[in-house]
Order: sequence, then structure tokens, then C-alpha cells
Amino acid sequence: MSRTQVLDREVGQAMSALSAAAKRGLGDPALAELVMIRASQINHCAFCLDMHLRVARKNGESEDRVQLLNAWEEAEDLYSERERAALALTEAVTVLTDGFVPDEVYERAAKHFTETELAHLIGLITVINGWNRLMVSRRIPPGGYQP
Repeated sequence: MSRTQVLDREVGQAMSALSAAAKRGLGDPALAELVMIRASQINHCAFCLDMHLRVARKNGESEDRVQLLNAWEEAEDLYSERERAALALTEAVTVLTDGFVPDEVYERAAKHFTETELAHLIGLITVINGWNRLMVSRRIPPGGYQP
């Protein structure tokens, strides 16, 4: 299998279906893109960063918000409390350095999302981390995404 063939078609369809379901269940396309961009920044996935930055901009996301996403904690005026809770959860799930998501991070997110939304948010974080790992391990370069 060449590097241009990233993964088996069935696996790609399953991951795409999970991603679509998580986005629909979250019900906030702008937040979904911020979450996917932030996880991709942490995981150094150039392909996914390129893709989700393009989508976010196409959907009207401001340059300030995408430019400063890597420093969202310091740029607190740009992001709502709900977005900040989702970004904190994104970082905790993506890194898992202590083997679990800290209770305070989970509880902060639970204050801003229903149980269903929270399940979809965690699903979205999980699937973008999967995509990041696939693309980084296969060394798929940016620029190949076509909307």
C-alpha cells in the first residue's frame, strides 16, 4: 500500500461516519472545527490542520480565533466559556499524560454540555485523534484536502 492510499476504504468510511455522527450530535459546527484544529495542533498533524483551517475559514470563522487557538487560554476574550471548556477537554483527552481526564476538566465541560452533547464531543475528540495518528504515521502532507 502506498502512502497516498492512507487506509482501507472500509476503515475510512467507518471513521468518517463516526466523525459525521459526532459533529451532528454536538450540533455546533464552528466548535467542532475549533476542537479538530486544536487536537491537530497538539498532534502536529499538518494534513488535518490544513483541512480544518480551510473548513473553519470557509464557514466564516475569524482569523483572530484560528490564529490564536494555540493560545486560547490567554486569548480568553475570543472564546466563550463553553468553547473554553470544550478546548480544555480536547487537550485532556488528546494528551492523557496521567492516564485519565482530570475530574475538574470533565466537570467544567459537563456544565456547558448536555450528556448527549458531551458524549458527541468526546467522540469527536477521539476520532480526530485517530485521524491525526493515521495521517502523521503515514506522513500524509498538507494540501491534499479538496472540499
